[in-house]
Amino acid sequence: MTADNTDIVKPGSILVLHKDGLLMYGIDSKVAPTNTYKDGKLGIGFGAMMSIDMQLGMVQQGVNHLNVPQRKFVDGEKFWTSAVTVKDDGVVFLFYSNPFDNVRYSAQLKIPFPKKSIPDADGVMKTVAEVITVQPADANAQADSAPQTQPQSQTQTRVQNSPGAPLQQIPPPPPPADAPPAAPKTITVGQTKDMVVAILGQPTRVAIIGKKEIDYYPDMKVIFLSGKVTDIQ
Repeated sequence: MTADNTDIVKPGSILVLHKDGLLMYGIDSKVAPTNTYKDGKLGIGFGAMMSIDMQLGMVQQGVNHLNVPQRKFVDGEKFWTSAVTVKDDGVVFLFYSNPFDNVRYSAQLKIPFPKKSIPDADGVMKTVAEVITVQPADANAQADSAPQTQPQSQTQTRVQNSPGAPLQQIPPPPPPADAPPAAPKTITVGQTKDMVVAILGQPTRVAIIGKKEIDYYPDMKVIFLSGKVTDIQ
């Protein structure tokens, strides 16, 4: 988070909620309510609510849990986590949501340990997974913002109209058909030097012996006599 905890600097894994009733307060309240998961339900006890009201009143006089901006998140909604703290009596997560109507919300979730015992890590993770799980990586790549749910029609409209929406892959064009092999270059006895050059191009080397001329090409040599082809080797 930024230094004032108002924005996300480095988004990480997105968490998916699996229980109803996770209470979050607007981040301007400077207080994140602590929800406790117990007996399969999320809630805030009477004593915890009194403590929250005291914290809210210290931040701003006259503010309490009845008049602070708040929102209850339900099964299937998504948000980020910015801290995980393991204490003697439980594990505490700190959550931040993406903005809803320009308000970003935050909350704490406490997974308490049984009294007088600390469970093994696998047992704790099993309980945590009843409340929150990490959204799969492939889904994270697609949701590069706003870990929140929207009505289906709005989501479809956003994907279709947004310039940043992923485009459907267009299959590459088929490879061109194999071109027919080029016709072999041929010369015949009796052709002139100019005719041979027009067909084979300039020779790489020329040897003149009396009236005989030998033109060398990479794969053959052409022998001229009096300006006409007399032999091909």
